[in-house]
Amino acid sequence: MADSLRRSRPWYDYVERFAGIAGTQEGLDILPDGEFLPPIPLNCVEEDAAKRIKEAFGGQRHLIHSRVANITQPKPEQNRVNCQYRNKCWLGCPFGAYFSTQSATLPAAVATGNLTLRPFSIVSQVLYDKDRQRARGVEVIDAETHETHEYTADVVFLNASTFNTTWILMNSATDVWEGGLGSSSGELGHNVMDHHFRCGASGDVEGYLDKYYFGRRPAGFYIPRFRNVGDEQRSYVRGFGYQGAASRQGWDREIAELNIGADLKQALTQPGGWTIGMTGFGEMLPDHDNRISLDHSVRDKWGLPVLSINVELKQNERDMRRDMVQDAVDLLEAAGVKNVKGDVGDYAPGMGIHEMGTARMGRDPKTSVLNSHNQVWDAPNVFVTDGACMTSSSCVNPSLTYMALTARAVDYAVEELKRGICHESSRITQNDRADDRYRDDWRQIPICL
Repeated sequence: MADSLRRSRPWYDYVERFAGIAGTQEGLDILPDGEFLPPIPLNCVEEDAAKRIKEAFGGQRHLIHSRVANITQPKPEQNRVNCQYRNKCWLGCPFGAYFSTQSATLPAAVATGNLTLRPFSIVSQVLYDKDRQRARGVEVIDAETHETHEYTADVVFLNASTFNTTWILMNSATDVWEGGLGSSSGELGHNVMDHHFRCGASGDVEGYLDKYYFGRRPAGFYIPRFRNVGDEQRSYVRGFGYQGAASRQGWDREIAELNIGADLKQALTQPGGWTIGMTGFGEMLPDHDNRISLDHSVRDKWGLPVLSINVELKQNERDMRRDMVQDAVDLLEAAGVKNVKGDVGDYAPGMGIHEMGTARMGRDPKTSVLNSHNQVWDAPNVFVTDGACMTSSSCVNPSLTYMALTARAVDYAVEELKRGICHESSRITQNDRADDRYRDDWRQIPICL
């Protein structure tokens, strides 16, 4: 674990510096620190809750600042302004404070002058050369005209989001493998994971009526995993963390005396009491029976087969959810919260929007789809670096890991291209390795993303 973290950390640091992650250094083994900007502040209720939880549980449970991709200091080199607390993340922050493809990575790629954008395009398959056992590019369907186009490249990166990436692999090289490119191990499409959530608790906070907060924060607090840590053994393996926040009720709260006229106007000018709540995000174990596959009996408007999804929570997750509720109740009561109520909401896989698995990494081509560098065993010039590559889900938000894996894989692909490994016909051969003209101008190498 320690050695793996040491080797992975430079890539996490790299993407954190670029994206801009707000957070605090906590020194927790269960939640490694990184390259952080100043945090989004906790409000007064959350700060007091953190102190009480730490004291009540002997420093073994922690309520900390959320770690979020909202910059708290400007990034002029990316033309991004720090967060204004407007709660417009979900609309695509016009200030670029909330990290996204549109605000950060795409402008950086355009600025190189080496990017061609082709919107309204559907990648239907990876084009596979069975003689060289390499991909030669991708086939694209124009979503508006339905015309088909081919794009060739020495290297193909698939980052279409977990299920779509796997769909592309399944629909590729079917004349070689019935299950598609990457299916030789029998694992393509299997081991679907998500984060199960909608289990937690909430309650009322007395006092603090003379306190308020500034703006609309994009984040609240986070409680890192504490179950099955160290020597503790529960009825399930792995664990969960919590995301939550405290706030004051607004004008739509229930007010017994709510009426018309002056009483109504007066009531609406005053904020209500404080409430606090949290929901758990639990780890879902990989299970071979949780899978996706192509349904050739149903076609979309472009004539392509749709995905059939067969995924359910297993006993380990169901057992975990009981603790996710009870522990939330215990935490809030320890923080002095009143009228605490546990809650179990409806959940089905996919609702967490953290789909992972289906093209797992591994060390053995007989049991995995990708090798340790994210290359498809069946076509080493095809890289998969989105959620499909994940072998486990942990209980933290996974996007940062995808980004770190992508940066690591791109660096590796560039070096392999220089050595002529990824593609037999690459213009950069083993004899060119010492030729510095390629070391600083790797962008000239065609890569499909």
